[in-house]
Amino acid sequence: MYSDIVDLRSFYSTTLGRLAERSIAMALSSVWAGLPNERLVGLGYALPWLDRFGTEAERVFAFMPASQGAINWPPNGPSATALVFDEELPLFDSSIDRMLLVHALEHAENPRETLMEIWRVLAPGGRLIIVVPNRRGVWARFEHTPFGTGRPWSRGQLTTLLRETNFTPSAWSEALLFPPSRKRWVLRFHQILERSGRRFWPMFCGVLIVEAQKRLYQGLPVAQRASRRVFVPVLAPQGASAAREGDLTQR
Repeated sequence: MYSDIVDLRSFYSTTLGRLAERSIAMALSSVWAGLPNERLVGLGYALPWLDRFGTEAERVFAFMPASQGAINWPPNGPSATALVFDEELPLFDSSIDRMLLVHALEHAENPRETLMEIWRVLAPGGRLIIVVPNRRGVWARFEHTPFGTGRPWSRGQLTTLLRETNFTPSAWSEALLFPPSRKRWVLRFHQILERSGRRFWPMFCGVLIVEAQKRLYQGLPVAQRASRRVFVPVLAPQGASAAREGDLTQR
């Protein structure tokens, strides 16, 4: 199951969604180091955190997978949103300083190809930050939140995937240590539950957050890859078929 852009936006407008956004933002702060003149890209649905962490960046883009859909962002000023295929990003080699993945890797058709493409567009020493549902967490077991969709990950699986794609994990963090309940009396105690969970049950967090750095000293074989998907704009007018055009020519 893939989270639609409408579902994602609706979730983060609820009380539970706002608390989840705040919890992830606090965890991101612990691994987010300042970069001068940073060029930042969010892939997936990273808008709430681009608003928080992209204010001092030189340039910020929001890339949204074609299967998810896209919305305009920011609401004021020129749009910085692009609808993309995550295995063929519309960027030059080594053109980005940091990439933030939220609601992206768990839905990727081929996570290894996605990370290899991110490796291509990251500058030397560039940083990748991934937010994914935790396999052991409670949030991955309830589908009323977007963290209950897609493929959850463990820390070991993420480490293996990052090393296979020439990234070196450098920092870890956890978020969503309170239960994903929509009851008001439970949400009222979310701060106490979050602090308690960080101390007593961090392995059962809702999401894992890892920062990794692009590794340069290992060569990768270059292979030509044909895209497995062809996207057609839904509003494009359909032209006449080749057979029909031939009939008109003969007349």
